[in-house]
Amino acid sequence: MAIQISVVVCTFNRANYLRKAIQSLIKQSLETNSYEILVVDNRSTDETKQVITQEFSHIPNLRYLYEPIQGLSQARNTGWQNALGNYVAYLDDDAIASFRWLENIIKVFETVTPKPGAVGGKVEPIWEFSKPSWLNDRFLPYLTIIDWSAVPTRLDDTNYYIAGANMAFPKSVLELVQGFPVKLGRQGKKLLSNEELFLAKKIKQSDYSIYYVPELLVKHHIVKSRLNKQWFFQRIYWQGVSDAFFLSHETSHSYVERCQLAIAELKQLLKRLKNINEQKDLNHEEFSFINQCFFLEKIGYIWGLLKVF
Repeated sequence: MAIQISVVVCTFNRANYLRKAIQSLIKQSLETNSYEILVVDNRSTDETKQVITQEFSHIPNLRYLYEPIQGLSQARNTGWQNALGNYVAYLDDDAIASFRWLENIIKVFETVTPKPGAVGGKVEPIWEFSKPSWLNDRFLPYLTIIDWSAVPTRLDDTNYYIAGANMAFPKSVLELVQGFPVKLGRQGKKLLSNEELFLAKKIKQSDYSIYYVPELLVKHHIVKSRLNKQWFFQRIYWQGVSDAFFLSHETSHSYVERCQLAIAELKQLLKRLKNINEQKDLNHEEFSFINQCFFLEKIGYIWGLLKVF
């Protein structure tokens, strides 16, 4: 039987989580010879290679790939470029796929007309520590907790998107849009993002639709180290930087025009600060966290506007 779908798991120093991800992929409802699992090791220094080449050496449809250039987008491109399937699915190395995940992905691609250019699904949390009281639900997507709809939905140009932990594409579409932008996405300790949004925009510009299907379910570990304010402050600051990078990819603004945008953003920031100082409930922990995040995202955005060349 020909390989229908390739699963790409990009990984960096998460051998313990990787084991669980692979176990969930080995136990899929599809016949083993109809899909393959590609693990892209993005310069791990832990036991990642040994896990794949020794512990799982008996799995016939599992392949190990090494990508020496650091960066999530680079690793994802290595994955689809080596894929043998007609479709390419991506699962995070700290996520667990549901039993019919791959079967359902194929079903969507082969039953929806016209064929989508990308599909994604629900991502449920596996809490390793209790959710903090200050963590407002609006910030849950930063932890890759996604639940947009109870029914299959075509995503428009609103704030809804498919998550990198749970997404799939026809390989031909990835070839058409030339894959993920390597200047966006995680790069070592830089928490750059928006590579999925940039890719989605190119897919839509190529006259393909993007669907969210809740039956395409995966579960995602929420590690304790991410459940503190400092991690969120860093993540949201880099979201602002990423938004500026995204703008630079979309437009041809000159550096002077970006400086003008930065000044306008700074004025709005100062106005917001003045209004907050007049509010009496500033000491409320959740309220304070929300506003700190707002300021950091704006500061990151301003910095990104000034630094993008």
